[in-house]
This record gives sequence, structure tokens and C-alpha cells, in this order.
Amino acid sequence: MLNLSALFFTTVEDETCMHEALDLNASRRAVFTRAKSDVRECLRNGIPRVLREQGFTGTVPTPRFFTQGSWAYQTLNAPAQQPQQADIDDGCYLPLSFVAQTRRPSIAAGVFFAAAEEALAPLVEANQWHLVTDKPTCIRIVIADDAHIDVPLYAIPDGEFDTLVKASLEHGYMALDEAVRREDSWTALPRDKVLLAHRDEDWMPSDPRPVKEWFLSEVAAKGEQLRRVVRYLKAFRDWRWPTGGPSSILLMAAAAPHFEKHDRRDDLALLHVVQALPAQLRAGVSNPIDDGESLTKRLGVDGVEEAAKSFEAFERVLRGATDAGNSAQACTWMRNEFGPRFPNEPDRVKPVSVMATIAASPAAAGPSELVGRSKAG
Repeated sequence: MLNLSALFFTTVEDETCMHEALDLNASRRAVFTRAKSDVRECLRNGIPRVLREQGFTGTVPTPRFFTQGSWAYQTLNAPAQQPQQADIDDGCYLPLSFVAQTRRPSIAAGVFFAAAEEALAPLVEANQWHLVTDKPTCIRIVIADDAHIDVPLYAIPDGEFDTLVKASLEHGYMALDEAVRREDSWTALPRDKVLLAHRDEDWMPSDPRPVKEWFLSEVAAKGEQLRRVVRYLKAFRDWRWPTGGPSSILLMAAAAPHFEKHDRRDDLALLHVVQALPAQLRAGVSNPIDDGESLTKRLGVDGVEEAAKSFEAFERVLRGATDAGNSAQACTWMRNEFGPRFPNEPDRVKPVSVMATIAASPAAAGPSELVGRSKAG
């Protein structure tokens, strides 16, 4: 049997590994960080200006920001191939009482988007970025061929707004025209929930904070190896599907319940999760903080089956690589699954005994997960 773990992750200086290759390099990360800061500052100062120009005379509260998604979970991977882009999701929040000053929620949502986009326009032009305004739930700012920032817009209950400690963003109000839909009323919306502005559906309950808290608590309880396994799953996804494929939150939610720590064996920890994914996907995966929201439904029946079959094939290759006797062949197989970011360094692959492999597996009351051929460690 072979131990491939050093090619997945290592802390040895001057040795390469896939985990390191997945990271944005320092210069790209600096570009992202600077752009995010500039976007926040632009919106913080620009939206009040836009509102005053459009006749709004009231006091606009200083907005707050909350970074969500892969950047916040520390599972962000650099793009594997075109046309993929690395992204930051940086939510912008205003108190619900301010947003609800308009007579209709549809007016408030439209004004929020319009004011933010107008405020961003000078920054986008100055940096030769591209503003995407047709995403239903966010404003997208493409800052490079391989990178963008998404800014979803939220209304949050006033008490919770005061607890946010992120930087600021602002919303706006245009002319308060009457809406024509009879159901377009604030009384139809919950006033005790975070609401996400939607270009077509006005507002919907959506709070990204509990998902972040859930995943960080999973990592705190199970260890950093879980975070790395999620990144490996995303790396496989990005090489297998240039576009589309299972969403990142779907992979996180499907993987976390099946993860078991394998001491210094990221290859076996990944194998243990991968062998469980096809059945999990076919059974359905829900949002970890909302059982009523299906994450697999977004893929559709055909998409779920395609993903399940892809992970079945991946499991066979990964199991074959760890069971192999030829390290060069094992590296070739892994590079077929992950692309060139997996190191082609067979000299660093270590032969190991079955007993050593069992010892790396988590302790269990019953037989080891590595006994037999039907289950992976």
C-alpha cells in the first residue's frame, strides 16, 4: 500500500504539495484584499452621496459588512482552469427600519441595487473593472479575468445590525413610486429575519452567518484536516467540471457528517469521505442549518446522478492509488483527477504496511474501516 499524504499536504519547508498549490499566491491575495477594501470604502462614501443627489434628506446609517463564503471559511481555492474565477462574497447590511422606509419592498430592493451600482461606477471605471448587474442576488465586480467580488445586499433587524463589527456599505432610495403588485407589502415579510435583496423576487429570508458558524464549529471540533478535505473535494470538482458541478456549500454539507480524522493521512481522510458521497448525494443533502432547504435540488436529478457517478469513479481511482505498488502510476492517476496542481513526485510516496494504515484510522469499537474492500478508511 502507498501513503500519498505528503503530496496532498506537508509542513516540510521547500516541499511542494497540492494544498499549497490550491492557495492564491501572495500577490493575488493582496489584489483581492485591496479591491475588497476599495469597494467597501466606495460604497460607504458613495451611497449617501447618491441618495442626496436623488433627494433623500434623512439620515443614512453607516452600513456594515460581513464576509461570507469560501474566503470566510478559509476554503478558497485558486481557479483550476478557465473560465473559473476566485471570488469573495462580501455582504452589505443596513438596518431593516431604514430599508423599510419605502412604501413597498420592491421599491426598496430596486433602490438598494441602483444606488449601490451608481456609487460603484466611478471605482469600476477607474480600475477598468467590469460591473455585472444581472445577477439576481448580488452585484458582481469582475476585478480580473480570474477573480471577482460579489456584494449581496441585506436588510437586518436593527438590534442585530448594531452587533455587526464589519466595515460599512450603504443602500439607497430613489423615487418612491407606487408598485403595482398587490402582495408587494412589508407586512408580508418577516421583520425578525435577515432579508436578502433579490432583483426579481424583491426580498427573501437569507442569513449567511449561521452557515459560517456551523462550518467553523465543525472544523473546531474535528480539526483542520476537515477543512483540507473540503478543499480537495473542491479541487476535484474544479478539474472535473470547468463550469457547474456541485456547489461548494453542497460539498461541505455532504462531507462533514462523514469526515473522520486520519492521523497524518489526508489521502485516507479524503477517501473515507469520497466513498460516502455518491449515496449521500442520491439521498439528498440539506442546508446544514435549514433542513427545509435542499442543496441537491439545485443540481437537478440528472446533475445529482452525474455528480454521484463522478465521485464513484474518483473513489475507485483514489482507492487504487493508495492500494497500488507503483508510486509513479499513483501520481499519474491523481494528476488525472486533480490536474497539474497535484505534484508529480513519486519519490515522496511512501510504501506502508496494512497495519500502519489501520493505525492511522480513527479508533472504533468495531472492526477497522480499512478491513475488507467494501469501505474506505
